[in-house]
Amino acid sequence: MYGQVYNELYTQVKDHPLLQRKALSAEQLQRHQGIQSQLRFLRRFVKPVSVFLEIGAGSCLVSMEVAKKVKRVIAVDVSEEITRRNDLPPNVELRIFDGVEVPVEEGTVDVVYSHQVMEHIHPDDALEQLRSIHRSVVPGGAYVCVVPNRISGPHDISRHFDEVATGFHMKEYTTTELASLLRSSGFRKIRSYVGAKGHYFAVPQLFLIALEKLLDTMPFRLRTNIGRRVPMRQLLEIRMVGWK
Repeated sequence: MYGQVYNELYTQVKDHPLLQRKALSAEQLQRHQGIQSQLRFLRRFVKPVSVFLEIGAGSCLVSMEVAKKVKRVIAVDVSEEITRRNDLPPNVELRIFDGVEVPVEEGTVDVVYSHQVMEHIHPDDALEQLRSIHRSVVPGGAYVCVVPNRISGPHDISRHFDEVATGFHMKEYTTTELASLLRSSGFRKIRSYVGAKGHYFAVPQLFLIALEKLLDTMPFRLRTNIGRRVPMRQLLEIRMVGWK
């Protein structure tokens, strides 16, 4: 289901930002703030001996950059259209999957990463995907998950006409909701990070949960007006890591 939907999207919308990103030159890539920010966040979790798995790899640019710092990279995505390229490094393997069951052997990955992916998964599939991710990770390995926060959403096209995500975002989460899913899937230690432009630090989840609850008491327009402005936007973006 997921593959058909996103293959159709990338086939019909030729100017989609993710398709345009595939054409970035090496010099443009080094100046791309979004990608470089991801890489600066990830560097604290990966080592030269790491096996790195990216869920929803898209253009594979992040996977290709991480490949310079680790032993092996497995990039998985539901769409053959967005991932199609002929310049993958030798230590990067691309795999197409169904969006739920991660196509790797149990206990073979050190770090799993997904960026703006979980919100595209149907709620009925979310826990199953997380359990599959948990199975793939070695003991002591980590899952790094970045998603938009429901409190400042919607963050898809429905932000222009609805108070709840009804576009390509199947469900947007709060810190409480995502932490609960990670625990239910088996991750033993969970930590949240906040920051911007590659500078991130761990913060108590109780602080973030209290902030979300406070904003959630406000009328929708006031809440989103506050939540989408700097620095609140950086505080609310969910950057959560679970360790097996």
